Amino acid sequence: MITLDEARAHVLTRVAPAPPVAVPVGEAAGLVLASDVTSTETVPPFANTAMDGFAVIASDTTDAPVTLDVVGTVAAGAAADRPLAAGQAMRIMTGAPMPPGADAVVMVERTRHDEATATVEIEIAVPAGNHVRGAGEDVMPGDLLFPAGTVLGAGHLGVLASVGIGTVSVIPRPVVGVVSTGDELVDDGSPLRPGQIRDSNRLTLLTLLEESGFDAVDLGLVRDDESEIERVFRRGAEQCDAVLSSGGVSMGAFDYVKVVLDRIGDMRWMQIAIKPAKPFAFGLVGATPVFGLPGNPVSSMVSYELFARPALRRMAGHTILSRPTRSAVSHDPLGRHDDGKTHFLRVVGGPDETGRWQIRKLGGQGSHQLTDMAGATALAVVPDGVEVRAGDEVEIIPLGTLGP
Repeated sequence: MITLDEARAHVLTRVAPAPPVAVPVGEAAGLVLASDVTSTETVPPFANTAMDGFAVIASDTTDAPVTLDVVGTVAAGAAADRPLAAGQAMRIMTGAPMPPGADAVVMVERTRHDEATATVEIEIAVPAGNHVRGAGEDVMPGDLLFPAGTVLGAGHLGVLASVGIGTVSVIPRPVVGVVSTGDELVDDGSPLRPGQIRDSNRLTLLTLLEESGFDAVDLGLVRDDESEIERVFRRGAEQCDAVLSSGGVSMGAFDYVKVVLDRIGDMRWMQIAIKPAKPFAFGLVGATPVFGLPGNPVSSMVSYELFARPALRRMAGHTILSRPTRSAVSHDPLGRHDDGKTHFLRVVGGPDETGRWQIRKLGGQGSHQLTDMAGATALAVVPDGVEVRAGDEVEIIPLGTLGP
């Protein structure tokens, strides 16, 4: 057996970020910037009001309450038709440009507008700049908006749109094909015959890929036929940036996947000192990474979390590859026997009111018991020879929406 770290290093040193592509800003959510982005515009482009109210000259309000002449209205998207003189005010709507000569805004709630006399009573004194958003207060031309490596979210895209940037250079998300193999598998809903089981891995992996922000392609279910297996893997390697396969990576006599991938690819077949997910394969078919995940459903998911997901994140340009671990208090003893492996146990829990994680062990820990994996919110990491008693702290890997 090899260590977890050795297996991860073998995979991560053989994948690299994809070449950058230019995409419309509206399609860039979740992608990683390939180069720095700087502004060529001023934001806001002009001084404007942050409130509905009246634009004034601040010095006119010193002895408030005062009455000023209302000489116009400025709506958002329009401009004042005259400058403001001493003793005057203009009604102004949020986002509208400040009239020339005005240097403050009094919010409408602190005024009394008399439309019959075209005057407004200003109830309070305000300083210059009151409720005024200055030109360039947010962004100036030449400002670095976001450095290369930034993962673009809603706020980033809003900033890019605010300065008129229509396309950005990003690392594309990998397109990942998923294939299940084995004569024992069925996926058509038909009644099971002796020895058959339903294929759950393919749907699980396709969903995990989508949740992780990758583009998933269903390559289907392949029988134990060498020519058919070769055809599907070659097609996947040509059409996709990576391929995930489940099943056929152990040392069984009928593991046709191993025979085929050894013939058409450069593969390494590993036995890793972890439980579940001990068998794992990784290599290249042409230039396309191929991840051979174990067939047991839980093993397949854990193997995806530990090896495939970090590698695919690297291909997508991310620098944080794995989910950050954290400490948690276990309410249950996490019993295990010494077997030379690190165990990843399914647990459920979350942060308490202090932010400290509290967890409990789920019942079914077999690599075939998918139901408790579906309910798990984290994996507890228990190294070989470590006894975790009730009340002890243990390292966990949060899963799903609870982990990045």
